[in-house]
Amino acid sequence: MAEPLPFDPDRPLAGLGVLVSRPRERAVPILREIRAAGGEAWWLPGVEIAPPPDAQALAQALASLPEQDWAIFVSPTAVEQAWPAITRAHGGWPAAVRAAAVGRATARALARHGVPEVLAPPGQADSEALLALPQLQQLQARRVMIFRGVGGRTLLADTLAARGAQVSHAVCYRRVPPQGVDVERVLAAWRAGRIDLTLVYSRESLDGLMLLLDAEGQRLLQRTPMLVPHPRIAEHARALGVQSVEVMAAEAPLASTLIERMAHVRH
Repeated sequence: MAEPLPFDPDRPLAGLGVLVSRPRERAVPILREIRAAGGEAWWLPGVEIAPPPDAQALAQALASLPEQDWAIFVSPTAVEQAWPAITRAHGGWPAAVRAAAVGRATARALARHGVPEVLAPPGQADSEALLALPQLQQLQARRVMIFRGVGGRTLLADTLAARGAQVSHAVCYRRVPPQGVDVERVLAAWRAGRIDLTLVYSRESLDGLMLLLDAEGQRLLQRTPMLVPHPRIAEHARALGVQSVEVMAAEAPLASTLIERMAHVRH
């Protein structure tokens, strides 16, 4: 076994190979951050983001956006995919509509577009944490629009409706299988021991990876330590045979998280 590389504060991730499975637009800043810290970054998305299946249905939903009491965005992807249509329909954010986000990253995405005073849970980024906030307890006769992709959990909509809200949906994207990715290049790096850790951010991405990889690739994925952002994803990964899964601390900087993992995965 080779000796660990000496720690270099300018290249704290030197010697660490990380596979990032996010869609292209979300993966690029992560890949850059890993490489800037000296790590070797590999990209293999489990899914890609595509426009919604029915653009006309989205436009019709957005026509009623100014009449809503709340608009809830489930992810940064929902913000970025919906924003061009919101701008076309209304020229910007309707001032009377209160915005909420499932997580601080989604709140920051809304803030970048000038949406003020976004409600978001301070800790775990999930529907349960958002639904626990006092502002969303009494919703009788309130109108709530949820910005989301095709499919996904129904807990948020079901709970809001049970609290008296009139819930509608703005379906602004869909997940599709990735096209044009170099799976063999990644597998060759994996076989050579150059991938020490995988970053998986959703159940859909993990399922997509399992479909994308052959039997050998699936075994490599299962044997490689994995970091995920939520216990629900960790549970799903273990059910698929991943042997070592850890949940990243909410809002923890990526580089710091990876540095903490160095002692466990570096050779």
